[in-house]
Amino acid sequence: MTSHRTSSAAWVRGTTDMMAAEGLPVAELCSEAGIDLASLQQPQTRVDVDRVSRLWELAVARSGKVDLGLCPHLTARYGNVDVVGYALASGPSLLVGFQHLRRHMAVISDCTTFDMERDARGGYWLSITHIGAARPIPRQRVEYALLTLFTLCCWLTRRDLRPLGVELVTPPPAAGNEARYQAAFGMLPRFGQPANRFLLAEADLLASIPTHNPSLWAMHERLVETELDQLGHSLASTRVRTEVARILHKGEPRRDDIAARLHMTDRTLQRRLQAESATYQQLLDDTRCELARQYLSDPRRNLTEVADLLGFADQSNMFRACKRWFGMPPGQYRAQLQQQQQQPGAEAEALTPSA
Repeated sequence: MTSHRTSSAAWVRGTTDMMAAEGLPVAELCSEAGIDLASLQQPQTRVDVDRVSRLWELAVARSGKVDLGLCPHLTARYGNVDVVGYALASGPSLLVGFQHLRRHMAVISDCTTFDMERDARGGYWLSITHIGAARPIPRQRVEYALLTLFTLCCWLTRRDLRPLGVELVTPPPAAGNEARYQAAFGMLPRFGQPANRFLLAEADLLASIPTHNPSLWAMHERLVETELDQLGHSLASTRVRTEVARILHKGEPRRDDIAARLHMTDRTLQRRLQAESATYQQLLDDTRCELARQYLSDPRRNLTEVADLLGFADQSNMFRACKRWFGMPPGQYRAQLQQQQQQPGAEAEALTPSA
């Protein structure tokens, strides 16, 4: 059974404000995407991941801008990360704050994972991955999110940062559009890469944040943790699925690997999962099923690539799993998904308030 992935009202409201600043008829676009614009003023509202993608699709089509959102001034102004941003701003450094963001990202959007990985040459790669979608994630949504993260780094440190590298999963833009990427990130990204990420020097991540305040940091951290509790993201089973999704492309992770990433022993993880009536193998299978649905909805990914992303040793294992999950082989399921996406009103479930 797959999870219902959502984004926060604050993040989606910021996205619609950005689109309005670009001169787009936001109320009309939200209505067509199935998003109740007025409900975004309520903090408890969460918006389905596929409805957000549909909003981006409609906005790009209406504006005719294939680089919609690729503007640092707009991401700096409208990239609304709400209480998570306050926690980062009161923390001691980007490095410390981003160690917490691995978990806290779920408050902004639990269809997005954040990771930070040290580079062998020095510095850290900061990456984001979208998960749990039933339709392809528009490249504009991906690029806007990554650029928002980069401009957030600049704002938090009050420094004009320059990345050491930028990589995007999306294919190269059409000739003539490279300049927008150069202006946005300060360098031309490498396209068609395995991850959406940028590399910052270690000195930039260790630099003190001017607004650091230990008391405020503790308070905002508690607020974020409370929101995680309300969203169910403090459960061991939820955290396991997030970690599995984060590293599955590297191969099938063992339970003790995931336990180590969650800073607990394998025995402790097993005990907590048992208390939640969950098993590691079932969570692994559920996560694979969720990601398979997303990857197969994207025609840019061939079946070999999908099998690799799902951590299968070979395609035959993926074929058997898809027949068990969907009752049909992956190619047939892909065709069914594409047919559904072409039907009007085939968007995902309704926008819902969180419990």
